Amino acid sequence: MFNADKARGDLEDILKGKEYRVYYESKGLFATWWDKAKEWIATQLEKLFPAIDSASGVSGTILIAIIVLIVFLLVLVAFFVIRNTRRNRILRKQKPLQSRKEMNWTSERHLEEADKLESLEEYTSSTRHLFLALLLSFHEKGLLEARIWKTNWDYYDELRKVDQFKAEQFFQFAQLFEEVTYGERTVRKSEFMQFHHEIRKVLGDLREENS
Repeated sequence: MFNADKARGDLEDILKGKEYRVYYESKGLFATWWDKAKEWIATQLEKLFPAIDSASGVSGTILIAIIVLIVFLLVLVAFFVIRNTRRNRILRKQKPLQSRKEMNWTSERHLEEADKLESLEEYTSSTRHLFLALLLSFHEKGLLEARIWKTNWDYYDELRKVDQFKAEQFFQFAQLFEEVTYGERTVRKSEFMQFHHEIRKVLGDLREENS
């Protein structure tokens, strides 16, 4: 026979159980937070746009949009932090000028050496001298100060203080330069020719700026 008192007692025991209370309380906490957030957004919308009759009706959608926007901004910030950290790691490794001889050569002297090595199909060494020609051209134009102890990151940092566009160009060249020179990467002829063309274009632009 059905015992109502016993059934009522069993139900009370279940409701008092730890698992049920944790579930209910956690669910209630989230719901409370969500309602308060929607209420706050509704209040702000009503202040900003008095013509809106029922801001609370759209506050849930707006809240979701705001959360998505915040997540997007966080991802964007993370992207730039990771990119700058990667640049820092790549460009801090080595010093491009390895001797005073390389430092004392003019940019034109490095270009001549690059052309000679290119004719011998020594593309890795030619890449190095092309990059040093660019670096010393920036030095000769007063855009940075070349020193044996400086890394490419130091030069990049100096350049971006005076010309962000040239700094970005320099970074792209420096990345290939370091991969080929120190990363034991073999540069393909087609890749070298593109590098050669772009370096020459930047050097030509530098000459035109002061002509």
